[in-house]
Amino acid sequence: MAPAASRLRSSAGLGALPRRVLAQYLRLLRLYPVLTKAATSGILSALGNFLAQMIKKRKKESCSQKLDVSGPVRYAIYGFFFTGPLSHFFYLFMEHWIPPEVPWAGVRRLLLDRLLFAPAFLLLFFLVMNFLEGRDAAAGAAKVRSAFWPALRMNWRVWTPVQFINVNYVPLQFRVLFANTVALFWYAYLASLGK
Repeated sequence: MAPAASRLRSSAGLGALPRRVLAQYLRLLRLYPVLTKAATSGILSALGNFLAQMIKKRKKESCSQKLDVSGPVRYAIYGFFFTGPLSHFFYLFMEHWIPPEVPWAGVRRLLLDRLLFAPAFLLLFFLVMNFLEGRDAAAGAAKVRSAFWPALRMNWRVWTPVQFINVNYVPLQFRVLFANTVALFWYAYLASLGK
């Protein structure tokens, strides 16, 4: 009787909450992998945009500036419909196409991610955000022409070590979560620089 009582007490404590959340997340990943990764991406993308706005607001002299609610909504849509599902299938494809036993698998995976996926994903980001912001095609093309190469170069500098770790050492089912967690801090970092 005492072991059952101690298990009940330990599962009711605050320390059990992270374990329960992790267990539920793992269950959802097993049952609904794409939907779980899409929802996680949507939530973390929205939170990243929200944090970026909070940092920008705090750096400005006037704190009367209101938060733009449409920003987190746009990022949530992009994360849910694009980041989560596309990343899920890309990591599966990469794992199948370049299995760990292939010579130089880690370098090959990194090159595939950095030279193919990153540019395509960044271009998609600009196009989708342009659409979600209600801008016309000419404005989108101008934004891509002015911002794509600087953003891609910065992406290569910052995300290359992150993606090397992600595609080579993070278990497959956690790669989307790992990238989204880093992206959350990346948005906040960019906002802190005023960019």
